[in-house]
Amino acid sequence: MNLIKTKLEDVYIIEPKVFGDERGWFMETYSKIKTPEIECEFVQDNHSYSKEKGTLRGIHFQNGEYAQAKLVRCVKGSVLDVAVDLRKGSPTYKQWVAVELSADNKRQLFIPRGFGHGFLTLTDDVEFVYKADNYYNYERDRSILWCDPDINVDWNVENPIVSEKDGKAPLLKDSDCNFTIDFK
Repeated sequence: MNLIKTKLEDVYIIEPKVFGDERGWFMETYSKIKTPEIECEFVQDNHSYSKEKGTLRGIHFQNGEYAQAKLVRCVKGSVLDVAVDLRKGSPTYKQWVAVELSADNKRQLFIPRGFGHGFLTLTDDVEFVYKADNYYNYERDRSILWCDPDINVDWNVENPIVSEKDGKAPLLKDSDCNFTIDFK
């Protein structure tokens, strides 16, 4: 596995080694021993399906002790995946990285606790999977408005398909996001 640092501390692009022959291919999608930089214990796997190109999910996080680190990948289709630093006091606070993840490139993105996460489907029929290091908690589930001007993610889309929840999400300045630079 090849870990590529991004401009956001502890956010990594992961390129797995893919072994293929005439029968198909094989790859490890996660190995604790091969990625010691990823310091977490995954406890939950999630799988989502998005029917249409232009579907935007995010920017999501869970507050406080229910925060989640995520290892995400796209197993069908293609997405623009985004991580946003939500840790007050961080030198990269409100900055973001965007990476194309697809079934073809097999790239993954590791997003630590203290970051928001979202993705935009670049194709129809997208399947997206991720590991989380904390269980989902409905009461602590939060969103930041996908087009928050203080964050200014370049999604390269004018009218994405969003859920009612994501369409009504607050701006970061109006949210109860409680991450700080020393958050782990």
